[in-house]
Amino acid sequence: MRLGVGLIGRKLGMTQMFREDGRPVAVTVLEAGPCSVVRVKSVEGDGYPAVQLGFGERPEKRVAKPVLGQFKKAQVSPKQVVREFRLPRLAAAPGKPAASGEKPAAEMLAPGATVTVELFKPGDRVDVSGVSIGKGFQGGMARWNWRGGPATHGSMSHRAPGSIGSSSEPSRVYKGHHLPGRMGGERTTIQNLEVIQVDLENHLLLVRGAVPGSDRSVVTIVKSRRQKKAAAAPASKKGKGEAKEGKAEKKEAKPEKKDAKAEKKGSQAEKKEEKKG
Repeated sequence: MRLGVGLIGRKLGMTQMFREDGRPVAVTVLEAGPCSVVRVKSVEGDGYPAVQLGFGERPEKRVAKPVLGQFKKAQVSPKQVVREFRLPRLAAAPGKPAASGEKPAAEMLAPGATVTVELFKPGDRVDVSGVSIGKGFQGGMARWNWRGGPATHGSMSHRAPGSIGSSSEPSRVYKGHHLPGRMGGERTTIQNLEVIQVDLENHLLLVRGAVPGSDRSVVTIVKSRRQKKAAAAPASKKGKGEAKEGKAEKKEAKPEKKDAKAEKKGSQAEKKEEKKG
């Protein structure tokens, strides 16, 4: 489960943008929020810190009374979609000092508060989760990328599964064997997508690359946990550079050692000649 406050959104489709240097980039347009805080969970009351966000409007007559009571308690209108986001334990602690330009945690996570797309900025890395497009019942070549049987020389088995187990040993089919079956329609997460543009006025988020699901499907967006590893990569490159410099210094020191050895040999040869003389 992803940690940190995110947003519930809707996939609107894909388009193309151009960077400042003129390079084209394919982006997915997401309607991200605004989301209302429906409930805040704490370690003391619920055993773990989390926040429940609501997205989209829903008529009251279509909401069950117990659920409607939760919305009224938070003083928000009934929402079409409700998702829970787990929080790090420190993020939900009251009185936590907020970074520059950020709202305090107690204010942003209070029931009834609104979380908008200003949570992200261009250059951030996000993880987008959604339900992939259902493909129905598919064969093994489409579902598992099988190579298929021979195409010529009288072969009559082009796309069939073929053997799925020996009769003598193990005399059964192993669990998890790749076979034809239902494909797609599963919850999928695409990690480390770059945020290209943020439209605060229209609550739009443009991310680089494709996002799971069909158009108008619901997705969740959280800050990527892999961006810390990406930030640590330049430091490791510096370490490699320093190692290369050290190797170069060692190589430079080797000729000096060779010169010293040659001098010693020369002095020894001179001493031998003097003794002979």
